[in-house]
Amino acid sequence: MTLNNLQPAKGSVKTQGKRVGRGQGSGKGGTATRGHKGAKSRSGYSRKVGFEGGQMPLQRRVPKFGFTNINRKEYVGVNLHKLQELVDNKKISDTVTFDILVENRLARKNDLVKILGSGELTAKLNVKVHKFTATAKAAIEKAGGSAEML
Repeated sequence: MTLNNLQPAKGSVKTQGKRVGRGQGSGKGGTATRGHKGAKSRSGYSRKVGFEGGQMPLQRRVPKFGFTNINRKEYVGVNLHKLQELVDNKKISDTVTFDILVENRLARKNDLVKILGSGELTAKLNVKVHKFTATAKAAIEKAGGSAEML
C-alpha cells in the first residue's frame, strides 16, 4: 500500500450520491429530479398508506367478511409434555402455578393459560391455572395430581 492508493475500508464510507437542488451548474438543479407538477413534486408530500394513485385501494375493493367478537378470551396453550419437560429438567417438583409458567416463559404475565392434553404426564402435579381441557384434567388426575382452576 502506498500513498497514491489509500482508500477507506470497504463499507465504512456511505456515499450520499449527487446533491440535488443546488443550482443549474450541478446538473441536478431546477426541479431537483422531481419532475414537473403533481403531488410528488411538492414539499411536504407524503403518500398515505395503501394509496394506489387514485385507483380504488385494495382494502376498499375487497368486501367485508365476518365479525370480531369483542368478548373473546384468548388462552395460551400449554401441553402436558411441556409440564413433564419442566419436571424432567428439575425446574418444578410438585406444584405448577401461573407464576411458575411465567418464570419458565411458557406464558406472559397478562395471559390466560389453558392446559392442553397433548403428550404424556407421569409426574404427580398440583396444577393451578385458568382452564383445562377434559383430556388434560383426566391425565393430571390419573397421574395422582390435582387440577385446580383460578
